[in-house]
Amino acid sequence: MKNSKTYFKLVLSGILGLSLISCDSKNDTGWEFAPNMYNSIGYEAQTQIEDNAINPNGMNMRYPVAGTVSRRNYKTSFVQDDSTVINDLMIYGLGKDDLAAAETLKNPIPWSEAVEEEGKVLYERNCQHCHGAGGAGDGKVAAKYKGVPNYAADAYKNMTMGHVFHVITHGKGRMWAHGAQVLPEERWKITHYVQRLQIGG
Repeated sequence: MKNSKTYFKLVLSGILGLSLISCDSKNDTGWEFAPNMYNSIGYEAQTQIEDNAINPNGMNMRYPVAGTVSRRNYKTSFVQDDSTVINDLMIYGLGKDDLAAAETLKNPIPWSEAVEEEGKVLYERNCQHCHGAGGAGDGKVAAKYKGVPNYAADAYKNMTMGHVFHVITHGKGRMWAHGAQVLPEERWKITHYVQRLQIGG
């Protein structure tokens, strides 16, 4: 009987000891069989840490492929329904702080019912959740995310298309930039539809 009590105490002490050790090592990842996989060195394309023996001049960043041009000077064309060709939709060198300069921009895509209808579809996909179906700033997200404008209100109904395009591209106030999600051609189409909402649909 005495031996069984001693045995029980030893087993209980062992379990308690193991639990304390395991709690103490909760931040330890244990053995690493492939440490380079767990703790790889992150290189950024334009960061030079040491000479790269593979690329020219020891650079990490490679030269552009021969014959390519920068995105800013890339020529794109868009054919309107009436066969009108619109060029240079990608050229937009204005930065986030150049909103005043953007006010004078003209929409390179001529208005048509088809273009406005496409703009409406794009608006519903990308904008309606905040700005609402009628542009009144009453979308479901706006109920939680305050400060969404009403396009038909006096303060907003005179916004130019260039202003709208710039805000979609770079964001403004609490609105995030959408230039990475919405193509330039699509942004200009959305501005046609926003103009419709400004005058009351």
